[in-house]
Amino acid sequence: MANQSKVDFSAIPNQTIKVITNPVGFYRDMPKGGGFIEPLIFLVVMAAIAGVLTAVLSVFGFGMVGMAGMAGMAFAGFAAIIIVPIMAVIGSFIGAAIVYVIWLIMGSKESYETAYRCIAYASAIYPIMAILGIIPYLGAIVGTAWGFYLVIMASIQVHKIKANLAYIVFGIIGALLIIMQVSGEYTARNFQPSMERFGRNIENMSPEEAGKALGEFLKGLEQSQKK
Repeated sequence: MANQSKVDFSAIPNQTIKVITNPVGFYRDMPKGGGFIEPLIFLVVMAAIAGVLTAVLSVFGFGMVGMAGMAGMAFAGFAAIIIVPIMAVIGSFIGAAIVYVIWLIMGSKESYETAYRCIAYASAIYPIMAILGIIPYLGAIVGTAWGFYLVIMASIQVHKIKANLAYIVFGIIGALLIIMQVSGEYTARNFQPSMERFGRNIENMSPEEAGKALGEFLKGLEQSQKK
């Protein structure tokens, strides 16, 4: 029993390279069972690396600047070392459940465990996405497109879904998510200068003035979103 639960950490680099360079071969050879521990640890390692990269890049001024300016960005960057793995774990189980249902509807006979393994190993692209994320919009577009490409490969190789069907279904879902993410990033970047000014000005305000300024800022944000 102990050998069955043992995780081979030395295999993680090779698994990562294979997912990135040969996803067809990886998913074709991927064990459909074996428990959740191994793929979960793989995902945590990838998310932790992505979090560290985000922290390092924030020190050099890359990323979205919050209301606290560069100091706030650096703090948010280092917080990513903890937050990114936690969110990745939560998201992986939710995402696997969603994709599992879609795969069932498409005709898959595989279990949720298999679906989770497919999604968890797709996290091999997290570190690369952390780097690409410093380029406006590119991270969201490439990350989503690449992630759904891996899902399509898993659909074909693991779940035996017809290629045309997999490309159509997940292509449409991926395109919709890209539009949503780009739109959200555009809104965030559009309000970044206002958030910086608000952060600088609020330091010299009384509590009453700060509350009023915050209300006006949120009102402007709401009106912009309606437009």
